[in-house]
Amino acid sequence: MRIVPLSRFVMTRAVLHVDLDAFFCSVEELLAPELKGQAFVVGGRPEGRGVVASASYAARKFGVRSAMPMAQAVRLCPGLQIVRPRHGEYSDHSERVMQYLRDSVPVVEQISIDEAFLDASDDPRGGSGAAREMQTEIRSRFGLPSSWGVASNKLVAKIATEVGKPGGLIAVPGGSEAQFLAPLPVGMLWGIGPKSEARLAELEIRTIGQLTRLSADRLGATLGDWGTELAARARGLDDRPVEDSYEPRSVSAEQTFARDVSSEAKLRRCLLESSERVGRRLRRAELAGSTVRIKLRWPDFATISRQIRLAQPTDQDQEIFRAAWSLFQANWRRGRAVRLLGVGVSDLGPPLRQLELFDRAWEHDRKLLQAIDRLRAKYGSDVLTRAGELAADRE
Repeated sequence: MRIVPLSRFVMTRAVLHVDLDAFFCSVEELLAPELKGQAFVVGGRPEGRGVVASASYAARKFGVRSAMPMAQAVRLCPGLQIVRPRHGEYSDHSERVMQYLRDSVPVVEQISIDEAFLDASDDPRGGSGAAREMQTEIRSRFGLPSSWGVASNKLVAKIATEVGKPGGLIAVPGGSEAQFLAPLPVGMLWGIGPKSEARLAELEIRTIGQLTRLSADRLGATLGDWGTELAARARGLDDRPVEDSYEPRSVSAEQTFARDVSSEAKLRRCLLESSERVGRRLRRAELAGSTVRIKLRWPDFATISRQIRLAQPTDQDQEIFRAAWSLFQANWRRGRAVRLLGVGVSDLGPPLRQLELFDRAWEHDRKLLQAIDRLRAKYGSDVLTRAGELAADRE
């Protein structure tokens, strides 16, 4: 079927869906350019019951997919490279892209670390013009590939993205939603899982168009109460609004260790790095928090959380770290192994602070951190390293 670019027609409602292609792998290619074009995955080791978190497109040619056991992925793809996840990096790259999207259109509904809906109904560029511009900017500014779908509703926009992957932009004209969906496999509809797909195959229903020829009553008899709503979806009907979901109640960062860690220096470094990530995200969002908490998980998966209330809201790395470190020391016994360690800040609000008459150190620290934030935004989070962190590496 021929898809007409959105610029050739007028749409009263323009819903955009964006998906950052193979996101974890794309970030790893930025950090290690030698991985480009290689068959590799991000995930755990096969001998440790690891699973694939993300697969490069070169690996996908061998049938490797996310959520697949790593041992199976290695069997499917000889020579497969396995990259250990760096969730802090993925979060940082995601936040930069999502903030750019929020700066570009009025309403953004982020639905995962690498996926969002946007409402561009009133955008003078038109839906496809706005999508094309943002797709180009995300590639040039952040170095990340993305796929886009443009339609009159969320359902069709997301499916259009899936059809265009990787790196595509497909716009579906208003009024042609059912025509666009008709030849597609019925499994592409939200809510159709393997069991429902098998049940429909018994009725020789394999495409969405074939599904529309079944009456709502027949669908109800086959799939239960869900059948009535499915009949509407098969025709491309979806009136859900794009809702701005960006109201963080807390900001946090955590790390699960590939091997349990008992070194105090390494645990201290992890807590410092997490505090810096949290501080950076707070400053980017122009927020500060009054409560600092830590999360500790032991090797037996028992997990504790402890928190402390600050005298004043903060977005400063060192203030967050000092509070987190004091909580950690009060709850950790020297030599005890740790599986997961995290830090978070809550009770968020504007970064307002009451300064003592002669207290200018806080203002100096804030200006220094803003300069560091700019360097890291431009050159990456590893551009600056504390001397204490280097010492921990040598342990």
